[in-house]
Amino acid sequence: MSLPLMPAARAGGGRRLAGAALLIVLALAAAAGGARLRAAHAADDASQYSATVPVDATADSVMKAREMARIDGARRALAAVVGKLSGSATAAKLPKLDDQAITDMVASFQVANERMSAVRYLADYTFSFRPGAVQRVMSKAGIAMAGEPGAAPPSSGAPGPPPRPQAANPGQPGGPPPANGNPGPVAQLGKPLVILPVFHGAAAQTAAAATLWDDPNPWRDAWDNQPPPSGPVPLVVPLGDAGDLAAIDAAKARAGDAGALAAIAKRNGGDAASVAIAELRGPPDAPTGVDVTVRDYRAGQLAATHVEPTVAANPGESGGALLGRAAAAVTSDIEGGWKKAQAANYDQQGSLTAVLPITSLDDWVRARDRLAAVPQIRNLALVALSRQEATIEIDYAGSIDQLKSGLAQISLDLQRGDPLWRLARSGPDQAQ
Repeated sequence: MSLPLMPAARAGGGRRLAGAALLIVLALAAAAGGARLRAAHAADDASQYSATVPVDATADSVMKAREMARIDGARRALAAVVGKLSGSATAAKLPKLDDQAITDMVASFQVANERMSAVRYLADYTFSFRPGAVQRVMSKAGIAMAGEPGAAPPSSGAPGPPPRPQAANPGQPGGPPPANGNPGPVAQLGKPLVILPVFHGAAAQTAAAATLWDDPNPWRDAWDNQPPPSGPVPLVVPLGDAGDLAAIDAAKARAGDAGALAAIAKRNGGDAASVAIAELRGPPDAPTGVDVTVRDYRAGQLAATHVEPTVAANPGESGGALLGRAAAAVTSDIEGGWKKAQAANYDQQGSLTAVLPITSLDDWVRARDRLAAVPQIRNLALVALSRQEATIEIDYAGSIDQLKSGLAQISLDLQRGDPLWRLARSGPDQAQ
């Protein structure tokens, strides 16, 4: 009995199928390897903000001793993390922080080898700190990260931590030279821009309900968890220590109090402060989106107002994750010079009167600030105001379609009426 010979074309096809299968296997292996590598990098980055220290405290009771040990351990662990990040074996001189300020910087901690008596407590504590909070403390103390200008060289005998990777942009350290031969901006030059994250929950509709230093403030937490910016201007969120609380509060930040804004900027090493106001839309446990308005102040005076396009929540997304994406968007726009908010130079001019439904005086004030930041709007005048609506006259540059496009960025739909135009809320704003 003989087996039939396989035609040459079919044999070649089998080899091609086998080759394709091999390529798929190799691609899957590479993807798995890449995922493991990314996970390893993430774990390595997290370890830079963690430290393990032994604790030993004695007090009138073991409960008091344990609390004393935890606070002392957190303080020493923070010093160890700063030393690791700066690449210096010598103790870094940190600003004076009270116990609550240090506790707020701790993201999590683990306890091992606990031993105790009636009055004594011993254990090994591993503290993990919030990266943004640690970076603010270092910036305030003038301590540079390893690999940045001014950083101490690693001590002999033990290699220091690897320098933070720099963005591979033309003209920046670690990046290719710019095409035009100019040196380009140097990373992290100049005084910092102080960010004040003022939060409005979905149910917060008055200035008194806004939070800055008080907990919970998930908007401030979102800024704490942002990676270090790669642009030329450092962004600093104040620690919220006693001096910061005395300088400014949420109400003064919202009102643009010149003296308070100048004071908080100076306390944190800058001349400029930006008040970033975040307002959640929808139910508190399932927000539909977040609106962010950023007001820039120089020497305490309002210099510019920027309105971020409404960040819509993804299905099943938590409020914290939504606010994290919003903070990242604001950071990107700050680093990009708010190019999207620059006013367009249109030759065509126009004017119209429109009616805007409102729910309260605060609602009108917020809407007015957002309208004033639309690039196409040149002037805004209030014609009439009632509890239900505001009648406004809008002078604009460009066409009606361009004005509609600008208004859509702040979730307002311009609709032709008879005789007045109407501004209808769209997207997440419909929940109001």
